[in-house]
Amino acid sequence: MPHYYGELDAVLRALADPTRRAVVERLVRSPAVVSELAAPFSMALPSLMQHLRVLEDAGVVTSEKHGRVRTVSLRPGALDVLHVWLAEQRTPAEHQADRLGLHLTRPSTPGDPP
Repeated sequence: MPHYYGELDAVLRALADPTRRAVVERLVRSPAVVSELAAPFSMALPSLMQHLRVLEDAGVVTSEKHGRVRTVSLRPGALDVLHVWLAEQRTPAEHQADRLGLHLTRPSTPGDPP
């Protein structure tokens, strides 16, 4: 079992909830204060804070508190573990098709068979 499965499981659990995915989608644009993140949702602020805690525990976001204002940011590279796992799940046929595509687009050199 690859060493990153614990991190992968945490990220997948965190992103399983539509509210948390919406928060991540918003944070892709820029960091935001909690009140701004809460605005689109019809839930109490403590409920949103629980969602943010799940994302933070999974390492997807970070937060900083300055006075009474908490700013949340997407952690750079936080979703890379998903990319790695998905790349490993590609089928051998996809890899062969990729190699064939590269071969077909490679410029021919003199002496290559037709």
